[in-house]
Amino acid sequence: MSDSIVISIDAMGGDHGPAVAVPGAALAAERIGPGRVRFLLFGDEAQIRAELERHPGAKAVCEVRGCDKVIAADEKPAQALRRGKGSSLWNAVEAVKERQAAAAVSGGNTGALMAISKLQLRMTGGLDRPAIVASWPTMRGVTAVLDVGANIESDAAQLLEFAIMGEAFHCAVHGSKRPTVGLLNVGSEDQKGHEEVREANRILRESGLNIDYRGFVEGDDIAKGTVDVVVTDGFTGNVALKTAEGTARFVRQVLRDAFSSSWQAKLGAVIAGPALKRIRDRLDPSSVNGGPLLGLNGLVIKSHGSADAKGFANALKVAYDLAASGYAAQIDRNMKHLAAALPGSGPPEGPAPAPETDQ
Repeated sequence: MSDSIVISIDAMGGDHGPAVAVPGAALAAERIGPGRVRFLLFGDEAQIRAELERHPGAKAVCEVRGCDKVIAADEKPAQALRRGKGSSLWNAVEAVKERQAAAAVSGGNTGALMAISKLQLRMTGGLDRPAIVASWPTMRGVTAVLDVGANIESDAAQLLEFAIMGEAFHCAVHGSKRPTVGLLNVGSEDQKGHEEVREANRILRESGLNIDYRGFVEGDDIAKGTVDVVVTDGFTGNVALKTAEGTARFVRQVLRDAFSSSWQAKLGAVIAGPALKRIRDRLDPSSVNGGPLLGLNGLVIKSHGSADAKGFANALKVAYDLAASGYAAQIDRNMKHLAAALPGSGPPEGPAPAPETDQ
């Protein structure tokens, strides 16, 4: 166990708290393999231990770190910063800062998680702002889309940073050797889009960065899997993500209604059962749950607040894969290449502005 990777968990975050975090840890440990991972669970000690009694498989890999305070789901980031110290979310992130854990996972308040993580961990490798990345099921596999909510607006320099972070993420989590990268735009022609996205496109083409850049992509290219990494600002990315999640729920409900509408339809559902299960699994958000806050000087992963144990386990697996990879070194190499190609491309002088979030 001495060589295992340690992941800290905000066990009180999300809609279900320890009732999801504990069985999620057990499932993740089983998927990752014996002796390869351990978990620090921060939160109400009595609640966590009660769940551990219900899931004995988690006992061997979990250590309880009791704390009384919890960041509410509707708490503003500024308020969370003022009163968050000593909370389950704060302590889970602090474990990464203090090198007690290689990564932190929380299903709690996104804005609070972003603010507390940036305050404690700061940015790394000359990066300006963090970004949240989503793993998006596509016709060809999985595409990484970023930013999906951390920054409402992004200039050309930040879009370049997102491209570098997204490429490294796809290599670490999805096993790509050389991911393809595209910029989300309203058309594929170079003259389309606003000034910042056009400038980012020009720099990516001319800077000589070691990135397989394929130019502009449009909204329908995400589901097609046209590229492995889609780069956009957080406003556009979050709208696209929520739209896709709503569409997936709509399709699942339409199929459910259609196959329960008559006895003939129900018979058809029995016959088509295996195929319908594959469709359901493909559209299940829990299968790709876990959005890292990329760019921090430490690993923090945001889980869906409504995730079940299977979904939370997937977020923990994302944390493990990033911690076990060369993700940070790859970002550092490309940022150095970018700085060499574009003198003065580092972060602005003075403190960086607090990240905007969708919560």
